[in-house]
Amino acid sequence: MNKVTITIDNQQVKVNEGITVLEAARELGIDIPTLCYLKDINEVAACRMCLVEVKGSRNLQASCVIKVSEGMEIKTNTKKVREARKANLELILSNHDRECLTCDRNGNCELQTLSDELGVKDIPFEGEKTCKPVDTSSPSIVRDANKCILCGRCVSVCEKVQTVGVLGFRDRGFETTVGPAFEKGIGEVPCINCGQCIAVCPVGALREKNNLDYVWDAIEDEKKHVVVQTAPAVRAALGEEFGLPMGTRVTGKMAAALKRLGFDKVFDTDFAADLTIMEEGYELLGRINNGGTLPMITSCSPGWIKFCEHYFPEFIDNLSTCKSPQQMMGAVIKSYYAEKNNIAPKDIVVVSVMPCTAKKFESGREELSVKGIQDVDYAITTRELAKMIKEARIDFVNLPNEDFDDVLGESTGAAVIFGATGGVMEAALRTVAEVVTGKELEKIDFEQVRGTEGIKEAEIQLGDIAVKVAVAHGTGNARKLLEQVKSGEKEYHFIEVMGCPGGCVAGGGQPHVSAKDRMTKNVMAERAKALYDEDEAKTIRKSHENPMIKKIYEEYLGEPNGHKSHELLHTHYVKRGQYL
Repeated sequence: MNKVTITIDNQQVKVNEGITVLEAARELGIDIPTLCYLKDINEVAACRMCLVEVKGSRNLQASCVIKVSEGMEIKTNTKKVREARKANLELILSNHDRECLTCDRNGNCELQTLSDELGVKDIPFEGEKTCKPVDTSSPSIVRDANKCILCGRCVSVCEKVQTVGVLGFRDRGFETTVGPAFEKGIGEVPCINCGQCIAVCPVGALREKNNLDYVWDAIEDEKKHVVVQTAPAVRAALGEEFGLPMGTRVTGKMAAALKRLGFDKVFDTDFAADLTIMEEGYELLGRINNGGTLPMITSCSPGWIKFCEHYFPEFIDNLSTCKSPQQMMGAVIKSYYAEKNNIAPKDIVVVSVMPCTAKKFESGREELSVKGIQDVDYAITTRELAKMIKEARIDFVNLPNEDFDDVLGESTGAAVIFGATGGVMEAALRTVAEVVTGKELEKIDFEQVRGTEGIKEAEIQLGDIAVKVAVAHGTGNARKLLEQVKSGEKEYHFIEVMGCPGGCVAGGGQPHVSAKDRMTKNVMAERAKALYDEDEAKTIRKSHENPMIKKIYEEYLGEPNGHKSHELLHTHYVKRGQYL
C-alpha cells in the first residue's frame, strides 16, 4: 500500500494512504476523543468530538472522516480544538437526561467519561429539553430517548451489520429522535431482540429489560426451588465487569458467586449444549438418510430464529426442531431433575444467565413450554449477573474456583465452544463423525469452521458422505448466505447461524466495550479464545461421551430424537409479519 508523509502534533510520520486522520493519530498513540464513531460501522462525524486543526483549512475538521494526504499538517490539541470539543459536548449535554447516579450506565458511560476528561463542570446552554416516554414495549430492550445523543450507532449496526433496519432518525431539528418509524414501540416492529443496539450505544439510551427484582424475590421465597444455569459465553466475559482483562476465563469464580447469591442449585447450560448436539446430530443424520428438508439450520440463537421467522419464513422447515440449550436445560430441570428430587415443576424457578438479550424473548415464547409450564422463568444477562454480585457485596476477584452442582453441571469441551461462532458446528461434527463411521476421530479440532470470517464453508467427509457445511454469524451474513441458498448458487447439508457478530461471546447482553477498545481489540476473538482454552482443558471433549448425557438417555429420555425427547426437547417456529 502507498504511504504518505504527514505531520501530527509536530511528529512527521509515514502512514498508509487512504486512512483517516483519526486512525493515523491512534497509530501514533495520540488519542482523539469520539462519541459517534464506530470503525467500519458508523463514520458519520455527527458528534463533532474528534475535531482537529488542519493547516490551510479555515474550519476545524472531523478526523473520523477526513482522509490523510501528502504533506498534511494536523494539530489535535490546540486551544481552539479543546474549546470547540468542550462546547459541542456541552450542547449535547444540554438536552440530555443527566440523572447519572440512577442511570444503567453510571460508571461505564462514554459520555460521562468524556465529560470528565474534557473538564465539563457546568452547562451554559440550559434551555428547553425534549421529554419522551420510555419505550418498554419489548420483552428484551428498553429505549429511553431522553438519554439519546443522536450518535446513530444503533441505527448503523441495526441496518449495516444485522440488516434488520428497525431503527432510524425521526423528525427534524430539535425534535429529532431515534426509534422505529411512525412512533412505534420497539416491541411492535420486526426487531429480533439481538441487543446489538445496546452493545454499541455509548450512553444509557438503550438497555436490557431488567429482571433482577423477580430473581431476588424468587430466591427469598422459601416455597420456591430456584435453579440457575449459565451459558458458555458468560464465563468468557463476566470477569470484565470486575476489572479482569478481556478474555479471562472465570468459570470457577462464577459458580462460586452463584452459590453465594443463594440459588438452590447451580447448573451449567453446557450440559444442555451436549444434549443439543445429541438431538441435533441425530436429527441431521435422519434428514440426510431419509430425504428430509435440507439444509438443516441450527436453532440455538433466538435472535437468528426471530430473524428467520420475519425475513425468511420459507426456511422455517429448514430450522432444526431442537430447542436451544437454554430451553432444553429448563425442560430437563422441570422434568427429569424434578422427578429425581420429588419437586413439583410448578415450585421450580429456572433462572438463565445468558450473554444474549434475545433469550428474554425466547424464555417467554409459548412454544417453549411443556404442559403449560414455561421451560425457563427468567433470563438475565451477563451484565445483570454482575449487578447481582456487586449488590450482594461479593468480592468476585478473590473468590475460590468451585464446581457446578451434579448432575446437570457435567459437560464436555464440545459444549463450551457453543459460545463462539462455528462452535455448534464443530461440536456437532465431533459427534456425527463418530456416529457415522463408528470410529474414533484422530483429530477432533475442525479448524475450518473456526475464526471470525463472516461466512465460512467446508466439506467434511463422514464415512461415505461428503457433508457440505457453512457457518454465518451476524444476521447480515445470514441474510447473504440464505439468499445464495435460495438462488441455488450454494448448496449445503448443514448451516450454523449465530445472530450476533462473533456468536454469543459478543452477544447483546455481554459487558460493554467502548468504541476506543473496539478499534484496538478483536473482542470476539479474545473472548472466544477463553472458550477454546476451556475446551482443550476438558478431559472429555465430545458430547456423546459425557457420562451424564449417557445416564439421562438410559434413565429417562430413551434415545436421541425419540418420543420422550421430542416431547421435552423439540419445538416448532412460526411465520411472522415483516412490515410495520
